[in-house]
Amino acid sequence: MQVTNLLSQKEGNHPNGEQCSSCGHDHEHATQQLGVTLFGLILTLNSFIIEWFMANGKTAADLSAGLGAIILGWPIVVVAVKDLRRSSLTTNELVALAVLGSFASGHYQEAGLVSFFMLLGQIIETRTAEGARMSIESLIKLTPTKARRIVGGREEEVAVHDLKNGDVIRVRPGDNVAADGQIVSGESSINQANITGESLPVDKKPDDQVFAGTINLTGVLEIKVTRAGTDSTLNRVRELILAAEKTKLPIMRIVDQYMGFYTPLVLVIGALVWAFTGELSRVISVFIVACPCAFILATPTAMVAALSAAARLGILIKNVADIELAAKINAFVFDKTGTLTTGKLAVSRLAPLSGTAPAELLRIAASAEQFSNHPTAKALTALAQEAGVPLSDPKNFAETAGRGVKANVDGTVVLVGRAQWLKDNGVAEDFLQTVDVDETAGYSLLFIARNGACIGWVGLQDETRLEAKDSLHELKSVGVRRVAMVSGDRQPVAARVAKEIGLEEVVAECLPQNKVEHVKAMRAKGYRVAVVGDGVNDAPALAAGDLGIAMGAAGSEVAIHSATIALMNNDLRRLPFLVRLSRMTRSVINQNFLLGVVFVIGGLVLAALSYISPVIAAVMHVGGSLVVVFNSARLVRQGEELEPFQAAAPANPPPAGGTSKPEAAGQLQPTTA
Repeated sequence: MQVTNLLSQKEGNHPNGEQCSSCGHDHEHATQQLGVTLFGLILTLNSFIIEWFMANGKTAADLSAGLGAIILGWPIVVVAVKDLRRSSLTTNELVALAVLGSFASGHYQEAGLVSFFMLLGQIIETRTAEGARMSIESLIKLTPTKARRIVGGREEEVAVHDLKNGDVIRVRPGDNVAADGQIVSGESSINQANITGESLPVDKKPDDQVFAGTINLTGVLEIKVTRAGTDSTLNRVRELILAAEKTKLPIMRIVDQYMGFYTPLVLVIGALVWAFTGELSRVISVFIVACPCAFILATPTAMVAALSAAARLGILIKNVADIELAAKINAFVFDKTGTLTTGKLAVSRLAPLSGTAPAELLRIAASAEQFSNHPTAKALTALAQEAGVPLSDPKNFAETAGRGVKANVDGTVVLVGRAQWLKDNGVAEDFLQTVDVDETAGYSLLFIARNGACIGWVGLQDETRLEAKDSLHELKSVGVRRVAMVSGDRQPVAARVAKEIGLEEVVAECLPQNKVEHVKAMRAKGYRVAVVGDGVNDAPALAAGDLGIAMGAAGSEVAIHSATIALMNNDLRRLPFLVRLSRMTRSVINQNFLLGVVFVIGGLVLAALSYISPVIAAVMHVGGSLVVVFNSARLVRQGEELEPFQAAAPANPPPAGGTSKPEAAGQLQPTTA
């Protein structure tokens, strides 16, 4: 049957025009319909039992079978009549004719069994579609209906829809986060797999962002609400998935276009079979096997499975046509900052002077900087924490914006900042002669002075993503012919990043319009281009490509709306997976179409030659649908091997000038005072 939606026919009569998928009644309707179907089947089977065990039970058997046939066939006939009233000729009419023909000829048992198997096929189709919707609706259940809002130091329970931006809520261990927000106090591990696709919990601390629907695992958090209700990331994710399900592939539109011609053609075939054989059972079998359920399910089931696999890994696809398009992509254009690099400064060079130990240099610099919110300060304190270097509390901390900080650390006056900042504070200029790196190559240099003498300097860089090199290599291995990086950064910086990740084509110092021109030029040469960026300053280039992919879109409204595909996390390994998933989806769809054609054409031949009865035809109909559904279901398991990226520590320290790990003359070892 042409996805008759018998269940949805009943579900559509809600007050206020609400759909069952939103009111939560779909499961109840499906259960009711399944119960009625089973009752009709029991009556039909009961007729066989009466015939077998009662010598004079013909009348009772016919009564039981007839009642069962009416119960089972009535929904089919009703839907067919509604289609005709709308002047819509679909394959539902073929099924209705088959059922009515069997019933009119007195074959009540046959009519009941045929109706049951056709309804069973329809229930399978509906459950397949509803299963995807139910999994999406389960996203909404992840958001609690109540929240603990803190007002005047007291905790009060309020409805989530009453939360406003700026409210502070308390989330206890085991609770789901009620709204997007920023942690004000507390530390915890958060399971945010439903947003970013990360299977491992993420440690969160004050100032970190959290999302509605994620699960607080360990500590108590106080969160300042930044987005609530329909504005939350979770709700926008849900809307994107629902919107994708409503879209169609070009092949699906073609099927819809020609369905209006298919039913009249089958009616003509049935008339020819009747004219040559005069056997009604053959005509009924023809009508049943001609219902192209397997053919119609070929694409939707594969798309639902592919969308589910992608969403599980944090890949949001706005239009299912993009799944097909991703298989044809043969060129990738990457932004640099925030895409191939982390967009955050990391210490890559420690250069102690005057006999200072590397760990001592790090301890003094990080101690002085720990009260600063500058990115360089955060990088220093993060490295000190990672290396296990104990920090001292700075006294008389003072920060001059854009220049440096001054503080007393362990009774000494410490300066950390730019070279000019040290000079202005009376430090001798000879320390500049020790610098052996070029700031134009992407280094940010911090100089550290103690009691008026420079004791070393620190080089920081925007580090490349650990998985970038392997991901780009994998893209080429799956058939991508051209990979380029187009950046607005300086040429030496772009060249350094490209060298680290093994990228040959680099275009630097590009304005947004230059990026668009580069993408258009690549497309003019016949390439199918995917543009990957952070979605904020790359929106024009993302729109210029055949496919726009926004990185790290969780919580970023600009990123979600500026691209056709949004990656909710920053794992570049999702890109080759997307290409592989696209190609496998296309392969599964082709397999499904082939299976559907075999079932329809083979069934028509067998029915016309009277090799199969109407009941066997109905069984074949259900079997074909099941084969297609199970074949598509293979896609759901794709990508299970992808875990959050964890790089093994290198056996030997990398060489100077091209590393994302701090290097020094010796190993980082805390020194005693």
